[in-house]
This record gives sequence, C-alpha cells and structure tokens, in this order.
Amino acid sequence: MIGWLKRRISQPESEAKKLSYAEARHALETHARTIREHLAGQEGVEPEILYFLATDQCVVVRRKVAANPSTPHQANRILTSDNDDDVRCELARKIGRLVPGLDPNEASRVRDLAIEVMERLARDSLPRVRAILSEEIRASAHVPAYIVKQLAQDLELIVCAPVLEYSPLLSDEDLIEIVAGARVEGGLAAIAKRGTVSEPVCDALVASFDVSAIAALLANPNAQIREDALDRVIEQAASIEAWHQPVVMRADLSLRAVKRIAGFVSSSLLRLLCERGDLNEETAGFLSKRVRERLEAEGVREGVVSADDQARSVIEGALASGKLDDEFISNAAEGGDRRTVSYALAVLTNIPKPIVDRILVSQSGKAITAMVWRAGLSMRVSVKIQSGIARLSGAKLLLAREGVHFPLTQDEMNWHLSYFGCKA
Repeated sequence: MIGWLKRRISQPESEAKKLSYAEARHALETHARTIREHLAGQEGVEPEILYFLATDQCVVVRRKVAANPSTPHQANRILTSDNDDDVRCELARKIGRLVPGLDPNEASRVRDLAIEVMERLARDSLPRVRAILSEEIRASAHVPAYIVKQLAQDLELIVCAPVLEYSPLLSDEDLIEIVAGARVEGGLAAIAKRGTVSEPVCDALVASFDVSAIAALLANPNAQIREDALDRVIEQAASIEAWHQPVVMRADLSLRAVKRIAGFVSSSLLRLLCERGDLNEETAGFLSKRVRERLEAEGVREGVVSADDQARSVIEGALASGKLDDEFISNAAEGGDRRTVSYALAVLTNIPKPIVDRILVSQSGKAITAMVWRAGLSMRVSVKIQSGIARLSGAKLLLAREGVHFPLTQDEMNWHLSYFGCKA
C-alpha cells in the first residue's frame, strides 16, 4: 500500500492524475486497518497491543481480539460489554474453551479474571452468547459449578439444554430441583437424555408427567426407572402414542408389564414384543393371540389398505400435483389429521417420520415452528399445527412476529432441530 502511494505521488503530473487528499487519506486508513486486523488475530502479540486494540473502532479488529487466545483477561473483560453481538459470541466461544484448560497452579489473579469474564458472559442479554458458552463447557468438570447451574436454570432452551444433558457438575439434587421448577419446554427432556439418569431423578421426571421428557426417558437405556414408576407410566400410556414405541423397547419390562402394554399398542409393536427373548411360554402364547386380534381389529387383511398407507398415498398425490402446500397442510391441521400432517412434514423436510412425531408431541412451539420453516411453509401453518395437532395454547403457543414473520432466527431454528438430531 505504501509503495503504491509513493509511486502515485512520484509520477509526473503529465503521466498520472495527482492523488487527491481524500484518496491519500483513504489509502493510509485502509493500510492502518489492515495492520491492526493482522495484529489482532496473531497469537503471541504483546498483551498491551491487544488491550489497546480491544477498543478499536473497527468491529473486525475487535472480533479478532475477542477470538485471540493471547488476549489478556483485562481486555476480555472490556469486550464483555462490546455493543457488537458477534464480538461477544467469539469471546464466549474462546472463554468456554480456555477456562477448563487453565492450569490449577495458574496465578490466582489470572484465573479469577478469566472466571469473572465467564460470569459476565453467562449473564449476557443475548441468548446466543449464553448458548455458545453453555455448548463449550457442557461436558467439562473444570469450570465453576455455580456458573453451570446458572446456565442450567436459564429460560432459553438453547442455553440450558447442553448443560442439562451433559454436565457432570449437576448433582441429582440440582436436577430434581430443576425438574420441580420446570420453566422451560424441552428442559426436562434434556435431563432425561443424560448418559445416566438415577432412580430419584427418574422418579421426579415421571411425576412431572411431561410427555416429551418421559418419551425420552423411556428411550434412554441408561435411565434407571423403578418398576413402580414404569407401572405408573404404563397406566397412562394407552392415550399417549409417543410413549408406545419407547416403552415396548425397554429391556427391563416385567412379564406383567408386557401383558399390560399388549392391551393398547399397535400390531407392529405387538410383533416387537413377541420377539423378546425373555418371554415364558404362557406370555408368548398370550401375545400371539393378541397380535391376531389386533390385526383383525385394525382391518389389516389381504387387499385392505391401512390408514398409514392411505395417508402416504394422499401425500404422494398432492406432491406430484404440486398441491402439497400451505393450504393443504393448514386444512389437515384444522381437521386434526395428525397422520397426514406428520407424513407431509416428513416428506417436505426430509426428516424421518419418527422424529417428526417426536417434535409434534414435544410440546415445544419453537421446535414445531422450526420444522415448519424447514418444510418451506409459512408461520401461519406453524400456528395451525401448534393449535390443531400439538394442542398448544396460552404461553406455550408461539405466535408470528408482526402477524406473518417467523419469530426465531435461522440459527435458533436450526438449533431446535439439531436438538432432535436433525442436521442443518
């Protein structure tokens, strides 16, 4: 840049237009900014330089300082109040990785400053900042437990879910307290998915009667559900289809529980029960008889098309004719046709139908809205599905922004889908 500037100035006026004041100033400012950006992103730069650059007018410079592991914590503390959201997001990502790796013998002043920065980020007004921090420290045992507990009690699912599902610093007492408070849709399901769920925590989750949490608990092979708690679930399961498959797949079912489940699950799930290797002759015979009775009751005979096949056929026809749109799915939702809505969303989103069904029974307006967005449908359709299919109302119902727009950002909607295993 300087070489170019010198060449322009040294050229005879007859050969080139003389550089104006505005051009010269722009060239010098651009060159200076390039140097500052380079320094801000370099590890090993003198701490004083990075401290100075933490208040640079150029947001790109401040973002690089925020992401730089060499930045002194005094500068990090300044950046926690930066008015640019991406600066604070970069800082949260860095601090979340940095603090767990600090040497326990590190000077107490350095460690205290780093933890102070983490505390400030855990209180940030932007959920995305807190969510990044939560994601980074979710499985660490080397961060302050009180910060993890604060994040676990956050009112945003994207913030609390990572630590609720993974953090080893949350005790059974902490988890039971959070279950009792139950302020965030989807939070209890995150607890139910933990690597190990103890008997007391399972008891608390069952007592909560949270449909999606109990579905996740039943599907978790490491959930230590007591027999009497499982009996209470089975008593209520007949009317809650989301529990049928996971309860059938439980390896710890008693023969008495198997017989009770056989009274309400579909013929396909009955067949899974029949395939269990721990059945005695009497129970196996009982289940075989129930399969025959259920098939007859469902009208599954040669030449008879099942309700699922009929729904699939309707969806395929609508797709082929270009009619699988807002109006089609809104009408199905208004009519309470869960099967049609579920198959339609599976086709439009390329999300497996069992996951679509899990989202529909999750009681999460945000997750349902994210799925509708992925399907390329309007927010109006989301409201119809939330009310007509998921039966959400009041505070649980997520409404449109300004009457028509999705109220979540694309990052937030992708996160809610990723929570159910759907890739962006």
